[in-house]
Parts: sequence; C-alpha cells; structure tokens
Amino acid sequence: MLETSATIARQYIDAVSTYEALEEAQAEAAHVRGGMYWHAGPASAPDAKYLVRTTPAGAETSLGARTSETEAIYERFTQRKRESAERVSGLKAALEQHQRLNRALRVGRVDPLVVALLSRLASTQLSPHSRVVGTHALYAFEATAGVRLDSATLATRDMDLLWDTRKRILFSTQLAKVDSSMLGVLKKVDSTFRIRRSQKYTAVNKDGFEVDIIRRERAGDDPHPIKLSAEDDDFWVVQARRANVLLDSPGFSAVIVATNGTMARMNTVHPATFVAFKRWLAKQPDREALKRRRDERQADAVQELLDQYLPQV
Repeated sequence: MLETSATIARQYIDAVSTYEALEEAQAEAAHVRGGMYWHAGPASAPDAKYLVRTTPAGAETSLGARTSETEAIYERFTQRKRESAERVSGLKAALEQHQRLNRALRVGRVDPLVVALLSRLASTQLSPHSRVVGTHALYAFEATAGVRLDSATLATRDMDLLWDTRKRILFSTQLAKVDSSMLGVLKKVDSTFRIRRSQKYTAVNKDGFEVDIIRRERAGDDPHPIKLSAEDDDFWVVQARRANVLLDSPGFSAVIVATNGTMARMNTVHPATFVAFKRWLAKQPDREALKRRRDERQADAVQELLDQYLPQV
C-alpha cells in the first residue's frame, strides 16, 4: 500500500468537509419540506384566515386561525425554509467545484457506477437498510486511512449489499414510495441492469458489473424465501453463511471518491469484523482456492491499516 500525497490528502479532507456539510444541510431541509399558506375562512367569516401546513405529498393540516402566534409560526417557517434552500444551493455548488478538483487531481479510484448506485440509495432513503460488504468495503477503509491498496487486492466486478431482514417492513414502505422494485432503483442509474435467471439475487449490467443482495441466515421470525417487491422481475435475496456476524457488527462509514470525482457515502462493517470474517472465509474447504488467497490478502491488508493508520478505529 502507498500513502496518498499531501495534495491529494488535503483535497480529500476539504471535499469530505463540504460533502458532510451538505448532508447536514439536506437533513435540516427535510424538516421544512412542504409549505405553509393562509387559507380563507368560510363564507360566514370571509375576513378570517387560517394557517395551513402542506406536505410534499399534498396533505394539508390546519394550524389554527390567524393570530400573533400563528403569524410567528409562519414567519419562522418561511425564514428557515429560505435560509435552508440557500445553504443547500451554496453547498451543492461548492461540492461540484470539489468534484472537479477531485477529478483533476485524481483523488478517487472507485468505479463511478458504484458511487452512482450508493448516491441513488441515499437519495431514495434506502441506504439505511443495507451495508456494503465484500471487496468494495476496502475503498471505505483506505479512504479513511489515507492510503491506496494495490490493485490486485481491490480487483472485483461485483458489489455485495447485505440487506437487513429486521427492517424489511420499513424497507418495503420506503421502496414503495420511490419505485416499484429494487431492480427499478438500480435501473435509474443504469438501465441495462437485469436479474440473472440462474442467480436471482444478482443483477448484472451490459458491462458485466454485478450487484448481489444477500441476507443473514434465517433466524427468529424471518420469512424465507424473500423477494424484495411484488414485481415479477426483482431480487430474491439469498442467505449467506455467518452474515449475521456482519449485520451485528459495529458500523463503519466513509465518503468515497470515484475516478470521475463524484462522491458518495459508503456504509459498511467495522474493519476488525472484516478481517475476522475474511480469515474465516479463507479457511472454508469448499471455497475456491483463488478466492481463499484473496481473502487472506485482503484480511492482511486491512489488519495493517488498523495497526498503522486507524488506531482510533
């Protein structure tokens, strides 16, 4: 592994600072979604006004007749909404500039498709229901450590998402708000994604990039099998051995950068859990020899990151 240069490290730190400020601003903006307006009273009281709060979905709630108190509520809301919009707009512009610098300075190494997929999951509020596991998690670890692992350690053409069966009802509710299927969410990023007929927990695009959705082995009241939506063409989530270890481990989150400069937050497992799990995989007699050697190499690399660069973790 190689430490990143001072220039790249500085640019990454500055870009992440702006990215995280935008995340906070967008979370605050969510509290002032919708609007408020003054609604005219009934014909019997034409001069009366009532304050109404609206939601993005079109629902309306009356907050009461026009008084000094409701006028103050209206003024606070509109001012907060205006300031929030200005902050989000300004930070988006600043982030675009950072992403151009990321590309010019070659800060990022991640496939832009991965960043686009993670961004899509975040914007649809589906990201809290899964974690990135497997080789792609290494990008989050190396970004935090400020190093670059060798290409052989990072080589992969698939992204594994560990779906949390414990949140399946919340997931289904949110998915229904944004799309008819999980495959549909992916196809908004790349329309060529299709479910593999021989492996229905995998979607593959025209370039051979795969997205696998796995789950823990059946436990408690987990239903089985699980399909992520009622659509004919969607993921059937596959059980993965000892995936409960990954699901129950402390989380780890980092902002990653693509080769085109774009950025996204990756939520994954704790590096120490990654090491232990990869060492366990490497000892499984039914695992392919090439994969076992890669498991050992990845475990060694992340352990070195923990020892030398991530003591705080």
